[in-house]
This record gives sequence, structure tokens and C-alpha cells, in this order.
Amino acid sequence: MMNGLPWQQDSIIYQTQLILKSFEYWLNYSLLAGNGVENTQGSPQETAKRLFYAPFVVVSHGIEADPIFNYGNQKALEIWGLTWEEFTQFPSRKTAELIEQKERDRLLSETTEKGFCYFSGVRITSTGKRFKIDNGIIWNLIDQQKKYRGQAAIYSNYSFL
Repeated sequence: MMNGLPWQQDSIIYQTQLILKSFEYWLNYSLLAGNGVENTQGSPQETAKRLFYAPFVVVSHGIEADPIFNYGNQKALEIWGLTWEEFTQFPSRKTAELIEQKERDRLLSETTEKGFCYFSGVRITSTGKRFKIDNGIIWNLIDQQKKYRGQAAIYSNYSFL
């Protein structure tokens, strides 16, 4: 069990910086400023708090053979109906139904090759509720040495089916 809120943890502050800097590297604009978050300046902890409570979904997974989510902001946790602890043990592939899995795999592969891609598709919550995402973005996470560290996604346009 985690002590404190996720965005207060050093590892999550680091992950937040990785998400934001990688987004800016690939897309050439700030994820926070580009999505209407007020006051995007501040310490890494303040930035981590802003991303965690942003009005859009941000998730990321690591580089495991079957990637596990290592970040989900409050909006993501609400949509999937999971706690932080549950979400960060959840394989990201389980967010797509089997019928959608092939397209999800194609998107992740395209992202790996190009650095980022735009996507739309149907996903499924932990309780089996289906929802459609429109105009999402997936991008590769890279550290300061340009080493691959996983992938992240953002979207704000979604509707439950």
C-alpha cells in the first residue's frame, strides 16, 4: 500500500517528467499547455500534481514482455474503476477486448516505429464497460539518453457505449 498520493512519490514524479518530456520531444508542444491546464510552470512535484488531476486521461506502461501500467492519472483511475495499486498491476493489453487487440497491437507497433501516432478505438474498463476513444495520442517514452522506456497515451474525447 502506498503512503500518500501517487503524484507525491519520487518514482511517480520521475515518471511524470518522462511522460511530459517525451511528449514534447515527439510532438513539439507541451502536453499540459496543449490541453488547457492552467499554470504549467512549477516544481516537478507541482507538475506531477497537475498531470495527476488533469481533466483528460493519461496512462503509461513499461517495457515488460506483457506491459503493465506504471501510471494512470485520476481520470484514468475513475474510468477504469481501479485504485492506484490495482491499476499499476494491470496489463495494458487488458484495456482492449480481443476483437480490438489486433488493432491495438498495430498501433503500438506503429508508435514504436514512428515515435507517436493518433488513434481512435474501443476500450473496456475493469468492470466490462465499453467506451469509444476519439483523437487519442500514443507516444514512446524515452529518457535523456534516448533509451526506450515504454509508451504513454492521452485522450479526452471518449464516450461509454
